[in-house]
Amino acid sequence: MSLTVHPVPGFGAEDVVVVPDGPAAGAVYTGTEDGAIFRLSADGTRIDRIAETGGRPLGLELFADGALLVCDARRGLLRVNPEDGAIEPLLDAVDGQRMVFCNNAAIAADGTIWFSDSSTKYPIDRWKDDFVQNTRTGRLLRRDPDGSVTVVLDGLAFANGVALAADESYVAVAETGARTVVRYWLSGPDAGSRYLLATDLPGYPDNISTGSDGLVWVSLASPRDPLVERLQRAPLPLRRAVTKLPDAVQPAPKRTIRVQAFDDAGVLVHDLDLASPDFHMVTGVREHQGRVWLGSLHEPAIAVHDL
Repeated sequence: MSLTVHPVPGFGAEDVVVVPDGPAAGAVYTGTEDGAIFRLSADGTRIDRIAETGGRPLGLELFADGALLVCDARRGLLRVNPEDGAIEPLLDAVDGQRMVFCNNAAIAADGTIWFSDSSTKYPIDRWKDDFVQNTRTGRLLRRDPDGSVTVVLDGLAFANGVALAADESYVAVAETGARTVVRYWLSGPDAGSRYLLATDLPGYPDNISTGSDGLVWVSLASPRDPLVERLQRAPLPLRRAVTKLPDAVQPAPKRTIRVQAFDDAGVLVHDLDLASPDFHMVTGVREHQGRVWLGSLHEPAIAVHDL
């Protein structure tokens, strides 16, 4: 399957979001590890640096007015004006405790922000520590339009991507460490209940999003690793010891380009297993009008595949 790779002047273009309409329709935003936010033109011929967060931008979303919501792993939730690069901090602490690892989000029609905090113990620079030690301190949170914040789900195995159903009947959050996507019902007879939208995924889910096709798209950063999963069940002292080893001998993500899409019944609709020598470790995915855009924590590039 074909893949077009667009270089970005920064390493680790972790997530992507597509402008749905207006003068910039089809343009794609991404953020890199140096704190920069870039915009790629719809035709792919121009890329502009539009802001600097001063942290590490991960998940990206768009407000109704065109402003960017940035989940910055170090600074929390930020509102970014793409016209002048102005940054407005929205949230960096919950119940008086500073967030350690703000990761991904989804925005409801009324402005409510659903977002994940991957760990209360380890920051992004030590994500492997949390993953291998399986701390299960990840959280799904809600920021209401009045600024109040609620922890909706906790005890998650590395809470990651967040997506709202097209009709906003549920919010979904990826549990990277458990290879599942958890669904929390917001309306209907099961409102307030937690179920699984997808389970036993063939890899470790990272960012997720709801496409223009109404499907929940899931990026799979790396295939399932039996060694990692044995370590996650090992005694805590052993898990801690492994994360202190040099990176060269620690378990590492395998090269892969894979994303899946599920309908509201949890039925697998798309399973894209792509190949490219110039791209790997998909951590962001966004379907828009038949095009699937991909971000990567480990690449100075974003990529796109036409369905």
